[in-house]
Amino acid sequence: RVVCRMGEGQGGGWSPGAVALSCVLFLVAGLCEVGGGWLVWQALREGKPWWWAVGGSTALVLYGVVPCLQPMSDFGRIYAVYGGFFMVLAYLWAWGLDGFRPDRGDVVGTAVALTGVLVIMLWPREGGGLEVTGDGGGEVVAARAGETQS
Repeated sequence: RVVCRMGEGQGGGWSPGAVALSCVLFLVAGLCEVGGGWLVWQALREGKPWWWAVGGSTALVLYGVVPCLQPMSDFGRIYAVYGGFFMVLAYLWAWGLDGFRPDRGDVVGTAVALTGVLVIMLWPREGGGLEVTGDGGGEVVAARAGETQS
């Protein structure tokens, strides 16, 4: 289990540690998705060896697991917020590895989207949408793959 201490009354339950954990997990998920998709693309469209597609497929499976580690409890909200992180990572990946240069519209649109998903993520709501242990200790918990919440 991944555990972060909740802040008292901070942003609907979000502490700096919970925000950092969530952002790191979004980045890892994005690297798995964008990197995995890019490897498959390279194998199928650019003539790279078949094992690039296998590596990409493995990364895409990991992409499906990483969001399960999020401290947020709502599937739909996790994937909606992830969309903004995905946009940033997709542009950075394409810029760094393929020489794609985002234009002003790409940058402005991505900034608006990322701002929007941070509003969704951090909006003050009951429990902040976080999974909280029932022991009164105020801990935010994300179960690792294969674990059950008790």
